[in-house]
Amino acid sequence: MNITIYTDGSSRGNPGPGGYGTILIAGKHYKELAMGFRYTTNNRMELLAVIAGLEALITLKQDVVIYSDSKYVVDTVSKGWIWAWIKNDFKGKKNKDLWLRFLKVYNKHNVRFVWVKGHANNEFNNKCDVLAVEASKQKDLLIDFEYEASSKNEEDNNLYSQANL
Repeated sequence: MNITIYTDGSSRGNPGPGGYGTILIAGKHYKELAMGFRYTTNNRMELLAVIAGLEALITLKQDVVIYSDSKYVVDTVSKGWIWAWIKNDFKGKKNKDLWLRFLKVYNKHNVRFVWVKGHANNEFNNKCDVLAVEASKQKDLLIDFEYEASSKNEEDNNLYSQANL
């Protein structure tokens, strides 16, 4: 059975509160996923939306088409940049934690990416956008531990550099 996944991510402030929305369609089956985080980036939410969709698949080696409006995600995979990033241990690249998590589920299926224009006439992409924004506005947002830790380290390093000028 072919599976279609639509995804979108959102971050208010970028970084700031964020969320993702994912829709899975397999035949007559339809499932929506959404989750919000208190401090994250749009790119992390775009990628996490894809990961959530793939992690929700129970049967291995499915033919999956993922529709995303994120050039960051679509181009990284479709243009093969991810393989160079792996060889260089993601040196200078952000979101290594999520890309490694993505690869674990990506390699379990036959996945093809299709880029769609965001905020256009794609019913499911628009619904994912609504899910992502709504998730980012919930009261009890989750913590994106990896991002918050790396963001704090980056902030501390910047303060240290400025103090030693």
